[in-house]
Amino acid sequence: MNEPRYASAGVSYELLDAAKKLAAAQALETTGLLRRRGGSGIDASRGEPAFVFELGDRALALVLECLGTKSVIARQYLDAGGPDRFENIGYDAVAAIVNDLCCVGALPLVVNAYFATGSSGWQHDPSGRYSSLVTGWRRACEAAGAAWGGGETSSLRGIVFPDEIDIAGAAVGEVPPGRAPILGQDLAPGDEIVLISSAGLHANGASLARALAAELPDGYLTRLPGGRQYGDALLDPTVIYVPLAELLLERGVPVTYLSHITGHGLRKVMRAKRELTYRIHSLPPVPEVLAFMVERTGMSPHEAYGTFNMGAGFAVFCGAGGGRQVIDAASEAGLTAIIAGSVEAGARRVIIEPLAITYETDELQLS
Repeated sequence: MNEPRYASAGVSYELLDAAKKLAAAQALETTGLLRRRGGSGIDASRGEPAFVFELGDRALALVLECLGTKSVIARQYLDAGGPDRFENIGYDAVAAIVNDLCCVGALPLVVNAYFATGSSGWQHDPSGRYSSLVTGWRRACEAAGAAWGGGETSSLRGIVFPDEIDIAGAAVGEVPPGRAPILGQDLAPGDEIVLISSAGLHANGASLARALAAELPDGYLTRLPGGRQYGDALLDPTVIYVPLAELLLERGVPVTYLSHITGHGLRKVMRAKRELTYRIHSLPPVPEVLAFMVERTGMSPHEAYGTFNMGAGFAVFCGAGGGRQVIDAASEAGLTAIIAGSVEAGARRVIIEPLAITYETDELQLS
């Protein structure tokens, strides 16, 4: 294909990343204002999944995340005759928020919601989707150990389509006392890379998933080779990795970095702002729905693994010998993990040996 398939669905990471860099440059100019309130910003956290700042002897982290268009899949699947999966949508949104937060070594304290609809009647739809949505949000907060503090509900007629909802949220967390934020400062050659299993699509790639549904004769009701409907598999809830992060912190596992594998796929393995090479020698199984999407869209392995999580929803980097501890903690948290590779001295890149794929540093520019 002349044009990457994800770009043809209306999503250009190159343009989005450039916009993020422009905003980040402006944000950096405001760091000093924290001193007026007795705090200090940790600018090394800029470009990481959450911003870390100090207030007295406490290190806090703040993140805001948007779910994207996965809620459209839930609405379209419901309209096509599928079951209500909006509970999973609420869960997904919180997962996207708290998974980013724990990447800097912070555990969530409070999560707030933002629900913007195209019509004030969205919450009163007879399908019960709003009740499902808020139930899923609460369940996810419980899974993450965070209080739901409140939020904002807006009716944005003319901006959001009447039957759709734009979902986002923010969270504040704390780095456990006595520990430093995890910002990649301790990453070193010889570290092990452990990949933690995903549950499927998670919260990125929904635009392409919708574009594919429009091309399939049976749309979201299309049966995957294993028998599940395409729409149902797309809406499996995102894994919340906070319990794993908490176990790693409690046990003093020598974690040197954490990366939430969302947009940009396994390019996120090199998210840390370090000149290091990340060599992957083993990969987890690819969830059926992702394999189906890749096959039907004709994506190359390079594009697929640079777009979707492809079965790896989270990456843990640890000192040599710590990988086994990570796997044990993951098992205790109900997750599957593999020691997938190692960190090496060299240029910033990700090398996926089984697929002969290399992602160079200019393919991931987030800050």
